[in-house]
Amino acid sequence: MRTAAIMANPVSGKDIRRLVAHGSVFDNQEKVRMTRRLLLGLEAAGVTKVLYMPDAYNIVPRAFETIAVTMEFVPIEMPINNNQQDTVIAAGIAETLGADVMIVLGGDGTSRAACKGSLKIPILPLSTGTNNVFPVMIEATVAGLAAGIVASGRFPLAETCVRASMLEILINDKPADMALVDIAVFDDVFLASRAVWDFDKVPQLFMSRCRPDTIGLSSVGGQLQLIEPDEPRGLALELGPDGATTVEAAIAPGRFTKVNIRTITEMAPDVAFPVSLSPCLLAVDGEREVEVRRGCQAAVRLKCDGPWVVDVRLVLEQARRVGLFVSERTV
Repeated sequence: MRTAAIMANPVSGKDIRRLVAHGSVFDNQEKVRMTRRLLLGLEAAGVTKVLYMPDAYNIVPRAFETIAVTMEFVPIEMPINNNQQDTVIAAGIAETLGADVMIVLGGDGTSRAACKGSLKIPILPLSTGTNNVFPVMIEATVAGLAAGIVASGRFPLAETCVRASMLEILINDKPADMALVDIAVFDDVFLASRAVWDFDKVPQLFMSRCRPDTIGLSSVGGQLQLIEPDEPRGLALELGPDGATTVEAAIAPGRFTKVNIRTITEMAPDVAFPVSLSPCLLAVDGEREVEVRRGCQAAVRLKCDGPWVVDVRLVLEQARRVGLFVSERTV
């Protein structure tokens, strides 16, 4: 049985960045329409079963009730808490139930939550959030088709997916959390709005990837280097007003800021970089979420065994190469 899991976040695309920046709103009706197209792509690729995370808006049930598909739909049995932990739990259960691929609708935070739940299931992250670096913007129809091909197991993962690097947080030398894209050290102890705006309070920034054409914290490093997701290196920056290098970066939709950089250090895999503050907050993938308590020592290290990420172009090129969707009429 070819099984796909769908994690659709009903609250992505609606956070405070719509008020303090110029982010667009991604409503749940559009997520339903997007999910319909995903489902049709999955069925075209031969998926027979869909597991889905329940949510208060019923995104997946609303999607499949208006289309004619033969796949079996199974809600993941779990409590709904209406927070990111729902995605963590759902992904873990999906792994237990044998999901062959996991499609995530949300932003960087939703993708991170899914990967915290499972790093074994290949993930196809589709952007419906705010500062999206990890998820991709692509038509859901072909995304579903590509995910279905991966679920079929027809090709080795290395031929259809990219093994992404990630960042691991250590507290007192023990793994405590992770980030897919970036970690900012924040000189504060209050979560507040979670999003990071004031770089005067950020003395350190760590990135597993960076490009000049992205938005968010990693765009700071993107003005200095190009680091692709599967490269075995990252970037660590020390920030401060006395920094000799100044970068102007788009840290949110329509919002630019100048960041003064004191040192630029390449991160090698499995090397721990100490966090300079205690207590402090660590903003993971753009949101202040991890608390470092007074007296605790935190560090960040690059790991190369992150999630397998479905590369839609690569999958469909492999399908074209073997003629998966081509047939010849015999005379």
